[in-house]
Amino acid sequence: MAENTAIQAIRAVIRTIPRGKVSSYGAIAEAAGIPRGARLAVRALKGAVDLPWHRVVAAGGRIALRGDSAFEQRFRLESEGVRFAGKRVAMSEFAYKFKAKRPRAGPAR
Repeated sequence: MAENTAIQAIRAVIRTIPRGKVSSYGAIAEAAGIPRGARLAVRALKGAVDLPWHRVVAAGGRIALRGDSAFEQRFRLESEGVRFAGKRVAMSEFAYKFKAKRPRAGPAR
């Protein structure tokens, strides 16, 4: 899969995360069909405009951004009803579960 196509697939997955839910970079990449693609998910967010970027967190619910961006992300999530346990999102309650990908149809036999 070409990197541009992979980034488009990751962005499409991010758009499916509903209000009040979050997902990790790794889970998003996995849902896009790119196992071990967490770093690519980070790149997909850079420069993207119409994405709910604040619903994407690091593993374990940690906000990976720094400074004002981290405060803004937490504020946006709390505005959507997402609760935190200390500095991490309560993932057991707010992690979005992606629908299982359908297996690709194989060649007719």
